[in-house]
Amino acid sequence: MVFVPSPTHGEHSVTGTEQPPQPPLPVKLVIAGGFGVGKTTAVGSISEIRPLTTEAAITEVAAGVDDLTHTPGKTTTTVAMDFGCITIDPTLKLYLFGTPGQDRFGFMWDDLVEGALGGLVIVDTRRLDDCYAAVDYFEHKGIPFAVAVNAFDGEVQHNLDEVRWALDVAEHVPLIVFDARRTGSVRDALLVVLEVALSRAEAAEAP
Repeated sequence: MVFVPSPTHGEHSVTGTEQPPQPPLPVKLVIAGGFGVGKTTAVGSISEIRPLTTEAAITEVAAGVDDLTHTPGKTTTTVAMDFGCITIDPTLKLYLFGTPGQDRFGFMWDDLVEGALGGLVIVDTRRLDDCYAAVDYFEHKGIPFAVAVNAFDGEVQHNLDEVRWALDVAEHVPLIVFDARRTGSVRDALLVVLEVALSRAEAAEAP
């Protein structure tokens, strides 16, 4: 028989029915899109830790390959990935992996999306052609995703119906406008991805 001493003044007893707090559930999400659409900005805006980035200077050679027409002030580019995390609530923590935007680094995408619950594809309406590859990738892989139009300078060049038509995005894929610089806006976009992913999982489990 084991005797548990009574708590002294100022102490609290622990009964057998009490459970220690559980750590939040880790969930991996991928943030993808073309070159310069705001992936690194989005991760940095919401991450509760100092984000890990793999930024390299844009050289004259790279500038000749990557279109800087709409991003003349951009001096660096992601060459591997961005990483950050955010605790949504005590039960859920998101781990965010941002993909490189250039086609020549596309070979890394398969490794980055492995184990991801879903993805957020960021779109710049000034350069829709750069966004086809990311949309096609997630559709081909069958990974739940949402498309988020980044409002550069607070505006977008095309309305959402036009963007959906231009990118041939299926009706069941959420299409929203957000601001990659604002924490609350990025959070709302990620919650849309979570909702899509959970709905897909529930549908798969249904008899």
